[in-house]
Amino acid sequence: MPIFVKIFKMKKALSLLVLLALFNACDDGDLTQEDISFEDVTLTQSCSANNVIYKLKENEALIMEIAKTNFPTELTAVNDTIELNISATANRVVYRFYNGTVTTANICETIAPATPVITDQWTATAGTIRIVTTPIKTLNETNNSTRITGYNHNIVLIDVTFAKEVGTQVYETFPFGNYTTSVANLPFNFDQTLEKCTSSNDVYNFNTSEALILNIDPSLIVNEATPLNSPRTGLIGTTTNVFTYRLFSNLLTADYFCQSTTPTTPAVNQEWNGVAGISGENGIIEVTTTTNGPNSFKHTIVLKKVSLQKGNSSFSLGDSFTLGELFTTTN
Repeated sequence: MPIFVKIFKMKKALSLLVLLALFNACDDGDLTQEDISFEDVTLTQSCSANNVIYKLKENEALIMEIAKTNFPTELTAVNDTIELNISATANRVVYRFYNGTVTTANICETIAPATPVITDQWTATAGTIRIVTTPIKTLNETNNSTRITGYNHNIVLIDVTFAKEVGTQVYETFPFGNYTTSVANLPFNFDQTLEKCTSSNDVYNFNTSEALILNIDPSLIVNEATPLNSPRTGLIGTTTNVFTYRLFSNLLTADYFCQSTTPTTPAVNQEWNGVAGISGENGIIEVTTTTNGPNSFKHTIVLKKVSLQKGNSSFSLGDSFTLGELFTTTN
């Protein structure tokens, strides 16, 4: 047989072997990487009747069962962080794949719909759930005041191991996503009338469920008209000009105020304290006094750039907030 024919046949056989090797490599199950991908799903939902939160994407569901108490609204630190161990009985995490489009009913209903059917499930067997909580604030652009309307809980799974039908899958860092909880708006339904205790320097404004109390420096309340555009000024402080907002669980009446000790009833539901002011910048008290007839004076108290704080949450009363008007008389 001519030598060139032998060479041609050898090259042809070698090419076939290379093709077969490539074929087998492409068919190697070890090279097929399964993955969970919910990065493009921004909405994290919750079931009202249980502790399940979840994300849905067509025929996939990422589900977490975690006590709602792990989503705080009382922040003890900036970027308050909670870490929980994943287990089979508590703080459970499950990934499911269905044979059709999955809906809320498949996750939250006591008797789930018969379809779609779960065709694959991965169960987290180890790892940590890390939750970082920050307040959500809304801005009033008219006066630059803010209010806390909810809290954002950023959830990340750390060193999580999923048990699959065949083998395991490990993620060093797996972003679950953001879960938001809402809070009721603070009422702030105050009129403009202030009262003052005769036994102390407390000036207060209240309604049936809430109160604003300012332990004011007496030098700011003087029965003498102030010059035009020249109010008396002070700063919110921690010993003088202490400012407090309280929200109550039960009916609030005038009997609550001006006591030698603070009453325990009605119970305080929330207490926010004024942030100490900085001269020329924030936390400023302005008192403008005008005459209001013979031997009578009106003191209008305005708070400029004052913030209230509870734990590590805070909100602003805005550029200018009128605390109210206090009427006094002279003998």
